[in-house]
Amino acid sequence: MKKQIVHLIGVAGLLISTSIVAEALTAQQIMQKVYDREDGNHAIMEMEMLLVDKQGEQRTRSVKSYRRDAGANGKDTESIMFFLAPADVKDTGFLTYDYDDVNKDDDQWLYLPALKKTKRIASSDKSSSFMGTDFTYADMTKRNIANYTYTLLKEDQVNSDKVWVIESVPSNDKEKEETGYSKSVLFVRQDNFVPVRGVSWLEKGEKLKYMEVKKLEQVDGIWVSTEVTMTTKKDKETLHQTVMKSRNIQFNQPQPDEVFSTRKLEQGL
Repeated sequence: MKKQIVHLIGVAGLLISTSIVAEALTAQQIMQKVYDREDGNHAIMEMEMLLVDKQGEQRTRSVKSYRRDAGANGKDTESIMFFLAPADVKDTGFLTYDYDDVNKDDDQWLYLPALKKTKRIASSDKSSSFMGTDFTYADMTKRNIANYTYTLLKEDQVNSDKVWVIESVPSNDKEKEETGYSKSVLFVRQDNFVPVRGVSWLEKGEKLKYMEVKKLEQVDGIWVSTEVTMTTKKDKETLHQTVMKSRNIQFNQPQPDEVFSTRKLEQGL
């Protein structure tokens, strides 16, 4: 009986200490864990983009995407995606070099088959809509936490999961201009450090963007947001919505260096 009591006391102490550690995390520490969270390497996936306008009219796009860790320390990310359908966007390609170095601007290129031309996305254009979606070019890269000030607002629940509610504000004008957002509020799950909901205030136009993870699944032990919506609203009116679904996700599928190049971007699949 004494051993059982000692064991129960030990378990209770462990739970209490774990809770204290969780509560003791600062907003900056939480967001660092979000940034460092395992997201897999050498990934291949198929994507579907559903675009819905304010009248409810829908357009669907099919995409194939490749991504890998890169750079000397493996903290950079290279990704390339090809639009497969419909005909008006077929063979369009998008290439991104997402650098971990806060002092290095991410590189992005868009290949337009109708013009047979590759366009480099300038910093001033990164707050623009990505291919007519509610996502911007800046949304297609990870935000470097060194460029933000974070404040832990409260704890809450999303679909019965405990979350931290964190305010994110750009700490410099360059970041604010590139993203187009003056601030965001993120809902981060406490068990896996995945942001499952977010609200972003646009710098111009008095609009808000609402991000919601509709499906979160584990693939090879890695948490993947397999269905995400981004909705643009002004006041309470929905102006546009994008639903992005991912399927047939495979990790550890190494690709040669030339896959992540402007030459491959122009060649297509």
